[in-house]
Amino acid sequence: MPTLSDILIMLPEFYLVVAACVLLLADAFMQPAQRPYLHWISIALLLFTIYLVVAGQPPQTVTAFGGMFVRDRVSEILKVFALLTTALVFVYARPYLIDRKLLGGEFYTLMIFALIGIMLLVSAGNLVTVYLGLELLSLSSYALVALNRDERLPSEAAIKYFVLGALASGMLLYGMSMVYGASGMGGTPTLDLAQLHNVMTYTHAPKLLLFGLIFMLVGIGFKLGAAPFHMWIPDVYQGAPTPVTAFIASGSKLAAFGMAYRLLDAGMGDLVHQWQLMLAVLAVLSLAIGNLVAIVQTNLKRMLAYSTISHMGYLLLGLSAAGSEGYAAAMFYAIGYALMSVAAFGVMLALTRAGFECEEIADLKGLNQKSPWMAFLMLLTMLSLAGVPPLFGFWAKALVLEAAIHANMLWLAIVGIVFAIIGLYYYLHVIKVMYFDKPQEGSVLQAKPDVSLRVVLSLNALSLLALGVYWGPLLGWCRSAFGL
Repeated sequence: MPTLSDILIMLPEFYLVVAACVLLLADAFMQPAQRPYLHWISIALLLFTIYLVVAGQPPQTVTAFGGMFVRDRVSEILKVFALLTTALVFVYARPYLIDRKLLGGEFYTLMIFALIGIMLLVSAGNLVTVYLGLELLSLSSYALVALNRDERLPSEAAIKYFVLGALASGMLLYGMSMVYGASGMGGTPTLDLAQLHNVMTYTHAPKLLLFGLIFMLVGIGFKLGAAPFHMWIPDVYQGAPTPVTAFIASGSKLAAFGMAYRLLDAGMGDLVHQWQLMLAVLAVLSLAIGNLVAIVQTNLKRMLAYSTISHMGYLLLGLSAAGSEGYAAAMFYAIGYALMSVAAFGVMLALTRAGFECEEIADLKGLNQKSPWMAFLMLLTMLSLAGVPPLFGFWAKALVLEAAIHANMLWLAIVGIVFAIIGLYYYLHVIKVMYFDKPQEGSVLQAKPDVSLRVVLSLNALSLLALGVYWGPLLGWCRSAFGL
């Protein structure tokens, strides 16, 4: 039976469930003229949830529902930034949704349910909780991608996402079943991640365990968008409504890091020498495919999609270091990438208007002449994604490379440095188009006059510069989560 303590530990999650249901009912009974209020109510709900997460965080790790849910410093940090990036997406999405007559309760409700999936995933203490959080996030994401039902591309992207996502989920579940079976060879089978970690040393089925690990890594690789499990990313990024793409590029990557950490460190830590090399191979493939294919893209969303693949390669650098320093660096990188990607898509949403989608790199031609402030914000974002000092992205890359070197994986760090230099090309190409090309007919002229979007987007992009100068407190927060 659930106890009061269990409910209090999961209070932010329960609060969001109730809030999503209330939003759904409010949307059903509201008059059309009142529905814009849902936007501000949804943002207020997320900000209050951040307060519940931070204010209710216990000083030590606690569990609920028999260890199925874990509340610790790692989950606290990931939840705070998942909530924050989702709130940013809400702010950036409003003009886009109004122009396309998509502003309604279903967008906010689905986003909140996806967010609940993220929060369950990063706090999972059991294989069942991992799968529950993953499916809640995935099913909500499929519906969000197909939000604009009248367009062909969103429907096509949603079908591709669903089919490939179902395949990856099946492989993950198959791997979990093998691990569960292997855990019972030397004693009582268990789904608890902490107990799985303990039985790794005396199980009598090491080959079955390793086979299950491989299938679980397929699921992790798909959710991260790491090569060779990246097939869904370019089509989904291009086909989904831009606010949904921003969410998938930011919040879901924080969830993927949390899932990888829970499964690999908490559950499969004693097989570190096996999965460490597998992650290193995935990192190299992601860096190579992501950076090289991004160079030839002309669609900005597809370019950012392949950029995501390369960035997941750097995140895997930290994870493959397989130690507290590597995990802290990988978390720092995941947070940095979430803030950078949501800012990049925020600029695109600010420049999009009714009848015009700012999705091609050519659409940014001469942006500095018409909207110099938006060009400057995009400049900061692109340079940060490229890892140019003193912006946030530089320190994120430097820390994962340092972690790889300290883990005696110098060769992997060298690969990361080489592809960081190659990746400069396509980011600098966007900057060149904005500042040195002349505007062409049909290209973007100016940003939307939406005040809240412009102010929040400016703070988001400028934070990349501020965190590049004062990155120590955030890194210290991440390091404290892993006992450093």
